[in-house]
Amino acid sequence: MSKRKRTSKVDKWIKEGRGTGVGLDYQPWIKIQDVSSLGRSTRLKGIKTGRQHEFLSDLERNYFYLTEFSDFVSDIREQYPLLPQEETIIIADELGIKHPTDPKTGDPIVMTTDFLLTVNKGQEVFEVARTIKMKDELFKERVLEKFEIEREYWRRKNIDWAIVTDEYIPKIMTRNISYIHDYYDIRNYDIFREMDSQYIEDLSLSLMQRLLNNKLKIRTITNEFDADTHLPFGSGVTLFYYLLARKIIVIDMLMPLNLEQQIHIKSFDESRLKKVKYG
Repeated sequence: MSKRKRTSKVDKWIKEGRGTGVGLDYQPWIKIQDVSSLGRSTRLKGIKTGRQHEFLSDLERNYFYLTEFSDFVSDIREQYPLLPQEETIIIADELGIKHPTDPKTGDPIVMTTDFLLTVNKGQEVFEVARTIKMKDELFKERVLEKFEIEREYWRRKNIDWAIVTDEYIPKIMTRNISYIHDYYDIRNYDIFREMDSQYIEDLSLSLMQRLLNNKLKIRTITNEFDADTHLPFGSGVTLFYYLLARKIIVIDMLMPLNLEQQIHIKSFDESRLKKVKYG
């Protein structure tokens, strides 16, 4: 096998530290500004990592919401590079598959996996690699060839790799999580920014009490809460979403989250409320 010359862009990104680090310090290999057609690309600030995440499709973004909401995923690294590049080139040669190349230059590109997740189940901590794809894409031969290189790369590293299709990403649940995601830190909202921590806890307990066995729609409950507590209109909704994001209030996330309807509260976890550090 002849020696391939790596492109200057690859060397530049490696020197920038792309594809390295964990948590807050991780840098995705591909960033939105690197993609010529933004399409459905989005950025979201992660709760678990505290950094901006880069997604190249709605499907990637939706899967991210699921991993953010999981109690077992402790770190999320998106657009993870399969480095060193020579490894995937060798694998492609061995499999008799053409390695992905830059359409402009014809040079081999650095392959990526959509997500490398750190899973913490208490007794063990391990990594899993996940590729996100629309089900219909799996009927394309070239797509499957690229996945075979990816699969073999992770097999040689003893890391579980799998494809997640749109069928396994529940739309209602991801939509619900998208509604509450930004409410995880209630200090982001003006009325709560300078509020005493004990007062936030007292307000939370008060709202939880109103929600318990209440047959009214959520909007009515939160409006009455705002009036009774003399808080600005909408504060009760903010607090409700915050309690959901923190899983202090537990509902069926597979059912639509509609404030104009009654929502069944499955349980309250007051211990999570006590653990919140407001800074």
